[in-house]
Amino acid sequence: MSETYYEFGTAAERWDRAQLFFEAKEYLTAARILRGLVSEHPEQTAQRLLLARAYYHSAQLSRAETELRAVLERDPVEHYARLMLGRTLERQGRAADAAPHLRLAAAMAGDLPE
Repeated sequence: MSETYYEFGTAAERWDRAQLFFEAKEYLTAARILRGLVSEHPEQTAQRLLLARAYYHSAQLSRAETELRAVLERDPVEHYARLMLGRTLERQGRAADAAPHLRLAAAMAGDLPE
């Protein structure tokens, strides 16, 4: 498949296409489309989060971590990015690094220990 397929259409059409591929569990294809969208619109949190999820599900954990840290740098209280970063770090065997992010995500969700 040529690279032009991933670049074809408006940003909205590519976003829709990326979501369809993600929902079909075609994470690598979704990531290829989303990489272009994120590079064009780096301020868009939803696109970057979906790219991080695609990376996570396709076991590209360091890339997922990079995208999640970029989201949190821009928006430190983005709950889902915080949770995903914790899970990504855990999956890399970095439980100590994951713990503060998971605790913070739990606190943001109101899941405080009694």
